[in-house]
Amino acid sequence: MCTVLAAPVAAVGGTATTTTTAEPTIVLVHGAFADASSWNGVVERLERRGYAVMAPANPLRGLYTDSAYIASVLDSIKGPIVLVGHSYGGAVISTAAAANPRVKSLVYVSALMPDVGESGMSLEARFPSELGTATKSVPYRTGGVSGTDLYLKPDRIHPVFAADLPENTARVMAVTQRPAATTAFSETAKVAAWKHIPSWFLVAKQDKTINPDQERFEAKRAGSHMVEINSSHVAMVSHPDAVTALLLQAAAAADPVRPALAATGTTHDARAETALTGIAAGWLIAGTGAVLLGRRLRRSRP
Repeated sequence: MCTVLAAPVAAVGGTATTTTTAEPTIVLVHGAFADASSWNGVVERLERRGYAVMAPANPLRGLYTDSAYIASVLDSIKGPIVLVGHSYGGAVISTAAAANPRVKSLVYVSALMPDVGESGMSLEARFPSELGTATKSVPYRTGGVSGTDLYLKPDRIHPVFAADLPENTARVMAVTQRPAATTAFSETAKVAAWKHIPSWFLVAKQDKTINPDQERFEAKRAGSHMVEINSSHVAMVSHPDAVTALLLQAAAAADPVRPALAATGTTHDARAETALTGIAAGWLIAGTGAVLLGRRLRRSRP
C-alpha cells in the first residue's frame, strides 16, 4: 500500500497549480538621517522565514509628501500588509496607512507616533532628548523651492544616534546619512492610523534621539503591544533579532492562517507545524487502511 501526501491544487487555465493563502507583505520604512539599508539585517531574517519584504526609500521631504509617497507604494502591493516605521518613519506610516484597509498591523521601532495635531517637534518639546544638540541646519534649493535640511553632526552620531554600534560604523553612517527637511518634523499629523489598526511598539531604553519616556507614552496611548530592549536609537541595526521577533508577532496577527505568536517565549513556524500535522495524518490514514486490509484477507482465507 502506498500513501501519497499532496497540497491542494486548483486548475488555472487548464494547468494544475498549488493553492496558497496570501501571507502579509512586510514593508519597512526608515527614518531621518538613514536609508533603506538600515533594515538589511531584519530583511535577511524575515526572508529566511519566507516573508515577502519591501524597504522603500522614504523621501524625507515633509510629513505630507512622504506619507503620500509611501501610500502609493502600498497601493502597488496585493494582499495584507504589515507596515513598519523606524524613528520619523513612524509618523509617516501613521498617515500612510490611514485609508488602506489592507494594512493589518503597524509596528513602531523607537519611533514617532503622533496623534492628530501633533508633530515631531511638539512631541520633542514634551519629551526632550539630545537630538537638538546633535543636528545642524543646511539651506537647500531645488526646482525653484528652497528650504532647510537637518543633518546629524558627525561627532554626535555615535553618542546620540548609535551608541551600541562600533565607532567605525557610526563614522560610515555620518558620511552616508540622508538629511531630512525641517518640514518632516514641523508638519502636524492630520490622521492617526494607529487608532483603528493594531500596533506593536519597540522601546529602545538607551535611546538618546527620541526620549524613551516619549516612546512609552506613545505606545501606552495607542494600546500597543510593547516590548523594551537595551538599545540605542537604531535598534534594527544593533538588535535585528529582537526587532524581527516583534515583526513576526505582528505578521502572525495579520495572517489568517498562521496562529498569533506569543508575546514572549519560543516562536514557531506555523507552516512547518502544518506540514508535520499533515504527515502525521497521512500515516494515520495509511495505518488504518493497512489494518482493514489485513482483516479482509483473514476473513477470505478458507
